[in-house]
Amino acid sequence: MPTDPLLEIEGLHVALGDTHALRGVDLHVGRREILGVIGETGSGKTTLVRSIVGLTNPTAGSIRLDGDELTGLGHGRRRRRFRRSGRVQLVFQDPLRSLDPALVVEDLVTEGLSIRGRTTAQERRDAATRALALVGLDPSLLGRVPRDLSGGQRQRVSIARALVSDPELVLFDEPVSALDASSRGEVLRMLAGLRDELGAALLIISHDLTSMVGVVDRVAVLYEGVVVESGLTDEVLSDPQHEYTRLLLAAAPATVRERLAARRDAAAAQANGAAPASTPSVTQASATTPGREAIHAGVRA
Repeated sequence: MPTDPLLEIEGLHVALGDTHALRGVDLHVGRREILGVIGETGSGKTTLVRSIVGLTNPTAGSIRLDGDELTGLGHGRRRRRFRRSGRVQLVFQDPLRSLDPALVVEDLVTEGLSIRGRTTAQERRDAATRALALVGLDPSLLGRVPRDLSGGQRQRVSIARALVSDPELVLFDEPVSALDASSRGEVLRMLAGLRDELGAALLIISHDLTSMVGVVDRVAVLYEGVVVESGLTDEVLSDPQHEYTRLLLAAAPATVRERLAARRDAAAAQANGAAPASTPSVTQASATTPGREAIHAGVRA
């Protein structure tokens, strides 16, 4: 657990009809930390981030941001005030569905600033230009609409839209699953550098282990709405203690295990006073988790 947590989730339960999507989840994200939450489809990952931003109502438990309780904000003025503050931002999985196709990039990125008011058109344009620079996009794209952009550019615009309000915490819901291999690698490398540039904390959820290694500081493994294992990323994935984590790792591409081995070797060399060997860059390979029935059979065997 981080010594100075920004986000504290304790005993979080979410029931969706007869389904218990989250069952007693405890998670903490430190300031300037990148936490990854890994799990198959249906494990409760998206319900978790929706609960944090108030799109899903928890059944029980606590969500605190820098000591402020979020679960009791309701859906009235207090919730609207919190959302307009921009303290927490969510980047959705598919930019084609989350970006208004009729708006140009400048308006997409600064829409939240416009809603809050108190900014001039020039201030919003300057903010959009700075946000695009953070995600590696040229300001010449400000006048384009989403259909004129590549998949990687659209996702970067979605991320710039989240960053423009200077948030304390940014949530990423499967941030690279809708991208091709080359764009996936570029976006992952960008995410790894954002924490240092922004001073914000990041929470990344994914079914894909290649989105975690070399990007997130710690990882939490979510299975059927329960965190079954968590810790430093290299430690958890190099020596998984839960059968579900072992199955996820076994189903990942060989490049994931090779990268983990290279990182272990580099850490050992550094501990022994040798110059660390360079480790491979964030892989562009896509992990494929085993089928839901196969995973459940393996865990329960």
